[in-house]
Amino acid sequence: MFKKFVFVATAVVLASAGASAQEQVLNLYSARHYSTDEALYTNFTKATGIKINRVDADDAGILARLKAEGAASPADVILLVDASRLWKGEIDGLFQPVKSKVLDAAIPAQFSAKRAADGGVAWFGFSTRARVIVYDKVKVKREDVDTYEKLADPVNKGKLCIRSGSHPYNLSLFGAMVEHLGPAKTEAWLQGLVNNMARPPKGGDTDQIKGVASGECGIGVTNTYYLARMMRSSNPEERAVAEKVGVVFPNQASWGTHINIAGGAMARHAKNPANAVKFLEYLASPEAQNYFANGNNEWPTANGVTVENAALKAMSGGTFKSETIPVSAVGMNQVKVQQMLDRVGFK
Repeated sequence: MFKKFVFVATAVVLASAGASAQEQVLNLYSARHYSTDEALYTNFTKATGIKINRVDADDAGILARLKAEGAASPADVILLVDASRLWKGEIDGLFQPVKSKVLDAAIPAQFSAKRAADGGVAWFGFSTRARVIVYDKVKVKREDVDTYEKLADPVNKGKLCIRSGSHPYNLSLFGAMVEHLGPAKTEAWLQGLVNNMARPPKGGDTDQIKGVASGECGIGVTNTYYLARMMRSSNPEERAVAEKVGVVFPNQASWGTHINIAGGAMARHAKNPANAVKFLEYLASPEAQNYFANGNNEWPTANGVTVENAALKAMSGGTFKSETIPVSAVGMNQVKVQQMLDRVGFK
């Protein structure tokens, strides 16, 4: 993966260097690996004439690359799919704070970095996804899985399927749990998750949903867009899988369901800063926000944008209570959480 990343990044440098003086370009490093985003990039180029040179990698790989490249980096815009990684890029000085009245008006403060003294904002969240619990509607009672805490309850022993504890989606959830429960109770909770596993952690979120539908697991943990994708699939087998599982938005009676943010920032050493701001502002537009909602089944963050995604409405009942943990707190907890995972044997 890393070798491929280096090759593609080099291609971006060459493409940028070979561009004519008249050609407008934007060099994008993206952790968004969703095919539906192609329409976003195509429509931006059609609307502005700005060509996008894209590097695809995961969040960690992009941040590592930015550090290695330093001032020589060709990157103009960074798109990441985890709030704590956005926070990490900010504190590592990899982003250039943006001053934009358009973005300030469109994106609520809760979905962006804290405003700097000079008025700039290091990153903006453009979409959210909830981390929910899916369960076997025949073998598992909904009330036994209506909170994250109950995932560790002995009543669910041998039922849990979940991806690696070190995956960013889980690290962010676990980092939030530290804020809710405190370190000691969170570690005990993680031990309870290990004790309740139906099998060792493996696969992605889709695999957890399929595991519940097949009877391998009684309960699983997934981001909402994976389930919505199956609900909307043209493949009848995938729709059948989605129909077999129930879904719970946990902790509606307490602090709310954990949500994560996908967002963007201007790179610290952007060579095309004006184009970078144009692209970030475009991502906050109703057109782009509807692509997030309908293309990848995410909730848009921009003010005044309504969601017409039937799958999202069906699974959430139209609305749900989400937690309000500061992104910085979740990010700061991740080293602590990884140490807990090592101690309890959560791979």
